[in-house]
Amino acid sequence: MFGRWGKRGERREPVFDFKPEAELDLRLTENDRPSGRSGRGRDAPQRRDKGDTERRAPRVDERRPLRFEPLPDDDASYDEEFDMAPARGRKSSRGKSRSSSTARRTTGRKRKRSFIGRIFRFGMTVAVLGGIALAGLLVYEIGKLPPIHELAVPKRPPSMTMIAPNTMVLATRGETAGFVGIEEMPPDLPNAVIAIEDRRFRSHWGFDPKGILRAAVENFRAGGFVQGGSTLTQQLAKNIFLTPDRSLERKFQELILAGWLEMSFTKDEILEMYLNRVYFGAGAHGVEAAARRFFGKSARNVSLAEAAILAGLVQAPSRLAPTKNPDAANARAKLVLAAMADAGFITQQEAQQAFAAPSAVTPPPPQDSTGYVADWVASEVDRLIGPYENDIFVDVTVDPTMQKFAEQALVEGLEKRGKELGVSQGALVALSPDGAVQALVGGRSYAESSFNRAIQARRQPGSSFKPFVYLAALETGLTPFDVRLDAPVRYGNWSPENSNKKYHGNVTLTQALAFSLNTVAVRLAVEVGPQNVANLAAELGIHSKLTPNASLALGTSEVTPLEMATAYTPFANGGARVEPYVVTRITDAEGKVIYERQAPPRVDVIAPEYVGMMNSMLRETLRVGTASKAELPGWDAAGKTGTSQDYRDAWFVGYTTNMVTAVWLGNDDNSPTKRASGSNLPVTVWSSFMQRALEGVPVAQLPGEWNPRSYDPPVQQAPVAEAPAIIQKPVNFLKRLFGG
Repeated sequence: MFGRWGKRGERREPVFDFKPEAELDLRLTENDRPSGRSGRGRDAPQRRDKGDTERRAPRVDERRPLRFEPLPDDDASYDEEFDMAPARGRKSSRGKSRSSSTARRTTGRKRKRSFIGRIFRFGMTVAVLGGIALAGLLVYEIGKLPPIHELAVPKRPPSMTMIAPNTMVLATRGETAGFVGIEEMPPDLPNAVIAIEDRRFRSHWGFDPKGILRAAVENFRAGGFVQGGSTLTQQLAKNIFLTPDRSLERKFQELILAGWLEMSFTKDEILEMYLNRVYFGAGAHGVEAAARRFFGKSARNVSLAEAAILAGLVQAPSRLAPTKNPDAANARAKLVLAAMADAGFITQQEAQQAFAAPSAVTPPPPQDSTGYVADWVASEVDRLIGPYENDIFVDVTVDPTMQKFAEQALVEGLEKRGKELGVSQGALVALSPDGAVQALVGGRSYAESSFNRAIQARRQPGSSFKPFVYLAALETGLTPFDVRLDAPVRYGNWSPENSNKKYHGNVTLTQALAFSLNTVAVRLAVEVGPQNVANLAAELGIHSKLTPNASLALGTSEVTPLEMATAYTPFANGGARVEPYVVTRITDAEGKVIYERQAPPRVDVIAPEYVGMMNSMLRETLRVGTASKAELPGWDAAGKTGTSQDYRDAWFVGYTTNMVTAVWLGNDDNSPTKRASGSNLPVTVWSSFMQRALEGVPVAQLPGEWNPRSYDPPVQQAPVAEAPAIIQKPVNFLKRLFGG
């Protein structure tokens, strides 16, 4: 208890000055106190508590002080420090100084040890609490995932093959390149990916702390995200099970799933799944699709240089695509080869040889307009059968030859006069009389823009909407020979005008429609009711919202080219309503029918008499009216031009008894053209397509039971101002109009 170490490391023990036979009692008594402190002298009577005799025996002689026997080289301060009964009045300045110095050193060491201890205890507390929080977070995230025993690696996403009526493959969607086992790949291919993406893939357990730390340092130095720390296993877990969003929650789930993958599969199996699923750009998922896309060969046959290019694409498939940025792709490939040499997968000599012999990249196949059809078919399949898990084959109505004719007609028209007329885009839709889509071109170039203007772009149809107004008027009892006044008119604050701001007095409905007189169309719409016009257009196949006001007669409500072609089809088929369709049957790889279109019962929405009247009037549009430049020799054809305000949109919808085709031309930003109207470029594109599409097809007359020769026109109640001039000089009249 009172021992102490000396300067030489010896253990010094206290020596008690008493005889062995003396009683030992170390407790202090009243006699041990200095006199005067308690008010008694040394000889004062002793006061004992009850039972004190038992407590004090045995005891030591109270008059003998307890002392230490000094050893050689001992300090005087040692005795002073441990003398429990020093003599009063003894002073030693040297001993006092040494005693206080020793006390200060002891206190300093205690304070230092106390501060370090607090830091250590705080660190341990933080570590324990952090571990508990991390464990709780992991348990929480695990609870949000499906049970581990229910997890399974999904199969390759299914593919879709679209078959044309002539049994040719029109297009494909999905992964169709096939699966390549890792044992079938040249070793350089997986080694290249490991070297550049996850050097410690063979040794870690799904996550790489060194890689995470390295990425954190690089990101900190760059002041932003420039490098990721995810392993190949984590990337596979993200691609298979999770969404691509970046969040702390998704990162925890990624780590959990990466651990499950590592426990459930071998390293080679994980690498095989990764290489057959990762995206390499240009629509290629997996090494087989990427090798065929960029090098025109199987992944089984790629060279070292080609393997380096493929491995380099994983970081940024779009930016590093060799078809778009060959310099960046080759620079990245050199980094891959250097990493492979550094990891020991190849020698420096092999890397240099690969540097000197870069692979030739196969140019991408031309992306023609079938891409618009394929995109629409894919969405239609989702609508018809929902999600599917196995490969499917889809029979479609689009004829590859018709599709080629449509694309050529549109592109040629834009190349010849697009710049002159300030037109940059267009769309064309061709339907058979039952609504089957024969051709669909959604733009000038699918490679430049996949936006499908044929089914997605809503634009003002202009005067091409007028046939629905005239049909509504006929259904109220009017005839093509009835007369209406072409003169200025006002409805509230709106005064519709003809395109050339000239008026012709009383004209027949046939004349008014053929020459696209705006004032007559608006008068008829107000006469029959704008809401009735809107209802009729919807019944014919226009599903876009139509605003039922007087300006509806001039096509101010926006519609799509597909809707316009659909709404004109009853004029070509004798009055039956149709729903456009492109898919006829869907089967799986074994030939099992998943879906098959059943032709709906015929529903007539236009009486045969009115079909005949409309065809009679719209036939005049091509013969002497705004579409007189249409060239379809020998065919009985009809249609209507359309031009929206400020020449922003130019339309022509024309038809025969075999086919209905709608053409739209304009600009994506809705900017005005340079006076492009329905009577010029759209008519040219339509004629070019229809001539090719109907070559060899037997000529047929338009349907309808109305015979104008058997009909007696009503007596004119007012003189027809300038009407004879319109009939006698249609060409001069056209020159005074802008095509309506």
